[in-house]
Amino acid sequence: MMVMRALFHIFDQVFRSIGANKLRSFLTMFGIAWGVASLLLLIGLGEGFRSGQRRGLSELGTDLIMMWGGTIPVLPEQHVGMHPYKLTVSDADAIRAAAPDVRNATAFIQRSDLKQVSEFSSAGGQVMGVELSYPEIRHLPLAQGRFLNLDDVTHRAQVVVLGQKMEKLLFPGRPSLGAYITLNGYRFQVIGVATKIGRGNNDGDNQRIYIPLTTMLEFFPLTGENIPPDSITSIQYQPLTEDLNETAKTEVHRIIATRHGFDPKAKEAFEEWDTIKSNRMVGMIFTAMDIFLGGVGIVTLALGAVGIINIMLVTVTERTKEIGLRKALGATNRSILFQFFLEGLTLTGLSGLIGIVGAAALMGALGSAVGNNEMGFDPPRLVPWSAAMAMGSLMLCGIVAGLYPARQAAMLQPVEALRKE
Repeated sequence: MMVMRALFHIFDQVFRSIGANKLRSFLTMFGIAWGVASLLLLIGLGEGFRSGQRRGLSELGTDLIMMWGGTIPVLPEQHVGMHPYKLTVSDADAIRAAAPDVRNATAFIQRSDLKQVSEFSSAGGQVMGVELSYPEIRHLPLAQGRFLNLDDVTHRAQVVVLGQKMEKLLFPGRPSLGAYITLNGYRFQVIGVATKIGRGNNDGDNQRIYIPLTTMLEFFPLTGENIPPDSITSIQYQPLTEDLNETAKTEVHRIIATRHGFDPKAKEAFEEWDTIKSNRMVGMIFTAMDIFLGGVGIVTLALGAVGIINIMLVTVTERTKEIGLRKALGATNRSILFQFFLEGLTLTGLSGLIGIVGAAALMGALGSAVGNNEMGFDPPRLVPWSAAMAMGSLMLCGIVAGLYPARQAAMLQPVEALRKE
């Protein structure tokens, strides 16, 4: 009980001392609170961009590597006399059969020159001839109906799955499931409708129509000079694990190069996008940014600690007679040390807490205002590790800021202190 009363008395003295110099205390605390809040906000913004980027890639598909037809150089490292090649369905079959580090692959044809007409409207989106594995690799959740099945592929069924925007264009305010549309005059029945993919005005993925790849090859194959009859637009695949993306690419390069008669080491012959590699690079950029901002924040807090040391040293000088009187009346070095140490620690701790609460409140308000935003990034959020780092740095700064002035106060001799004017 006595210990609690003594502790309460010390805290009372601490807050009285802080309150006695309101403006000075406020300015000191404001500087540290501003530094902490700025640090957390900047890291929170960076994490918002990072999570937005990840979300954007995840809406394309998980662990996705995309490949398109390329151009083959006549001579290595030469860009003169290059001739194009198209990927084929048999290439996709070969990848599935002979690439041990590829867990899944899908082929598709994408065309934007097919006229789409319903009894209510017409549209001009993309028509995709896809395999059954397409939604296993690409993100394509359904809102109504079903996706293509084995019977559709085997019998080259004239059925379609509509993207969310395409349904609105072709069937404005009307039911689409079971209805019919025509593609370049051929009649197709709607068997499913996809949910909205992505955010904002980027409606490319939503303004699509999906039909069986076999049906696409029968009615709307890719045409041109020296193009195989089973030519496709793209092969997209997933490695066994994220870490095996380069191994999987090497296997796929070997298969494609062997089948099309060129050197697999000719990197310029491959047109591809490795979303795993892109995600890693973006992650490294944001991690470096977090480290930089964290370093700036720690330096800022250290400068704030120097400010508190200066303030506490001034306080010790101003209160020299008080310290001498208290020591003459029996106060121990330990009690003087503890009080001044506690004053520095309280100033620092309260400042940091105000900064963290303020930053969290502002980020929460921004998150509520933005909500399920239509932008390519997420609203800033309080990152636990950054708050922990700020609190840890503040504790260290508070100890340094409180200990040195407190020791200076405790070392004062009563007689010398009472002589000071």
